Amino acid sequence: MAEQRKFVIGRIFNNNVILVHDLPKNQEFILLGKGIGFGQKVDGEIDYDDTRIEKKFRLEQEHHLRQYESMIKQVDQAVIGISEEIISLITQEISPDINEHVHVALPDHINFAIHRLRNGLEIVNPFLLEIQTLFAKEYALAQRAAKMIEEQFQIDVPESEVGFLTLHIHSAVSYIPVAKAVQVTNMISDLVAKVEQAIGRRLDKDSVEYVRFILHLRHAIERIRNKTSISNPLLDQIKITMPESFALATKLAKQIAEKLEIHVSEEESAYTALHIFRLAQQMERNQE
Repeated sequence: MAEQRKFVIGRIFNNNVILVHDLPKNQEFILLGKGIGFGQKVDGEIDYDDTRIEKKFRLEQEHHLRQYESMIKQVDQAVIGISEEIISLITQEISPDINEHVHVALPDHINFAIHRLRNGLEIVNPFLLEIQTLFAKEYALAQRAAKMIEEQFQIDVPESEVGFLTLHIHSAVSYIPVAKAVQVTNMISDLVAKVEQAIGRRLDKDSVEYVRFILHLRHAIERIRNKTSISNPLLDQIKITMPESFALATKLAKQIAEKLEIHVSEEESAYTALHIFRLAQQMERNQE
């Protein structure tokens, strides 16, 4: 009878997450499963086909593996455990295809966030409203992640921190670095401020038109960055019938072009003008 193959336990992050070695293949895996770490010891063994194993993963890229190995020596094991549970949620509820760098970036962020919050060093998130709107699905999951962190570490996680968690979740599923997501969110915030300055009024952040506007800006910036050309059969008509909106949209396009160092077409500006025109109409209706 063939001997049952086994993993050797390298680290126990919490009751549900462990690091194991597959010695014959000289590989490391993270195993997730309810109670899989309970009562276990380092250098103990666990069957390959243990029924508690719900998820198994290994870092495929060598540089991520080295970063992970370095990180687990510096970060609280409980933080790594809760991070892996959150990552498992991301793969279940948003996308199974994620950037494996999140296994390094998320625990590193959560570890520092816990340190900050325990020492009363909350960081203001100036883009919270934009993040909530631009990444609604990721934000909803970040709220659940915040609850998990609160229960595990007995701290209060403020809404600003939920916003930062959202960016890490978005980065994982979109393969866009957090810094680039912050750049886009910052750019959109600046563009909204420019519109408010031009029309002399604050935009209604709860309106459908506002949500459509900033979602449009997000996709427009993605198209411009990727140099994706679009056609707009209404271009000439928009120039004639919505001259003020088109003029403002052109100013926004110039600002985007300067930030990204890429030309922005009149066709793209015309679509932005449509959204500005709808925003202005909605504000006029609200004043009547």
